[in-house]
Amino acid sequence: MGKETGFIEFERENQSKRQVEERIKDFNQIYIPMNYEKVKIQAARCMDCGVPFCTSEYGCPLGNAAPEINDLVYRGQWKDALDRLLQTNNFPEFTGTVCPGLCEKACVLGAIKEPVGCKNMELSIINKAFEEGWITAKPPLVRVGKTVAVIGSGPAGLACADQLNKAGYDVTVFERDDVIGGLLVYGIPDFKLEKWVVDRRVDLLKQEGIKFKTNIWVGRDYPAKILKKEYDIIVLTGGATQARDLPIPGRSLKGLHFAVDYLKQQNKRNRGLEVDEDEILATDKNVIVIGGGDTANDCVGTAIRQGAKNVYQLQRSSESERDSKGASFWGKISAMTKNPVFEEGGIREYSVKPTAFSGEAGIVNKLHAIKLDENREEIADSDFEIECDLALFALGFLHPEHETLLGDLGVELDERGNVKTDEFKRTSVKGVYAAGDMRSGQSLVCKAISDGRKAARTIDLDIMGQTNLR
Repeated sequence: MGKETGFIEFERENQSKRQVEERIKDFNQIYIPMNYEKVKIQAARCMDCGVPFCTSEYGCPLGNAAPEINDLVYRGQWKDALDRLLQTNNFPEFTGTVCPGLCEKACVLGAIKEPVGCKNMELSIINKAFEEGWITAKPPLVRVGKTVAVIGSGPAGLACADQLNKAGYDVTVFERDDVIGGLLVYGIPDFKLEKWVVDRRVDLLKQEGIKFKTNIWVGRDYPAKILKKEYDIIVLTGGATQARDLPIPGRSLKGLHFAVDYLKQQNKRNRGLEVDEDEILATDKNVIVIGGGDTANDCVGTAIRQGAKNVYQLQRSSESERDSKGASFWGKISAMTKNPVFEEGGIREYSVKPTAFSGEAGIVNKLHAIKLDENREEIADSDFEIECDLALFALGFLHPEHETLLGDLGVELDERGNVKTDEFKRTSVKGVYAAGDMRSGQSLVCKAISDGRKAARTIDLDIMGQTNLR
């Protein structure tokens, strides 16, 4: 619980951020690591709340024992805090950076004061661990003689692979892109998660015996029937990659792109890789980002750093709508998490519905839209238009791609088009499991890691009849 009266004595202190005028000139991390002595003081704020909702499923999908961890940090027992954290979280450097901090939204102290900074606690522990050399490769001492193919190298796939490798399975991770990491590498901008952090973890996993194969599109380049013959177990962790479109007049004009394609290109440039397809750049352009979630905000931050002339962010919801009783759980979380990109610029328009694009010579130059009332009904005579040289659709994802792999494996899909599983992550096909966004639909990194861990535990139980995996 930290210090008995810490929550009374100490106020919350957040990580500092680089100055806006400095950080928009590059793609480096926005936040500055907190001094470890300050972190200990922040850990002291964890109170004896009785029922720590931060550890519940909605507080932390991973079940991180925040009160125990905070107490250990407060007492300076950093290595013990690391050991406790790694029992439930394979990759604290990811969640401590990009997680929206659900644990903090569930913190009991948050009812009367600012909640305990659990997210920064995770990041500080893992940063110190790497600095002190406590994180080293630990290959399993014994192999069980079973092979596993993990399809997709995002957080769910990496977590599942890590857990199964620890249990002695021979694990191969397949990735259709040229770099391991999935959305961690190509979906999240560097100013939120620098990619050396992901590469460092992947290198560790390689040293521990996990095999990685890139540039292989399983189901197209590597038929499913061969995969089933060569591996005892298949785990589907390919994500929800089918982006939601905006089918309005003018959609076929040049200059209209999905957000994921735009972000991927910039992340490639940041890695020094060539962009093979037609380049999508915001430099000196009027940019319109359609959508109000994290991906939309990532596009705004990227466009600003590319030197856009103007950046507009449009969304159908009102500025206060997601705080209402009818808002979804994830919507409320998003609304409660103020994105630092808001400080960097851009014009945000709420309660807006795009109605059409128009242009000349097949290239977009205007977006047409209309204002909506509190019931999301169109307001008469409220039509307007915005100059537009580049529009980015950040409207979420529908489901995984169904072609080739899923169809060839014959796995059952749910009503939303995701891979259907039971509560233990088993699909309708024996020996095939699914985890992460491919199973649940678009969600969070912490949820994906949790899903991957649960799938690994089920696999170990099904194969061995017992398991030591949490």
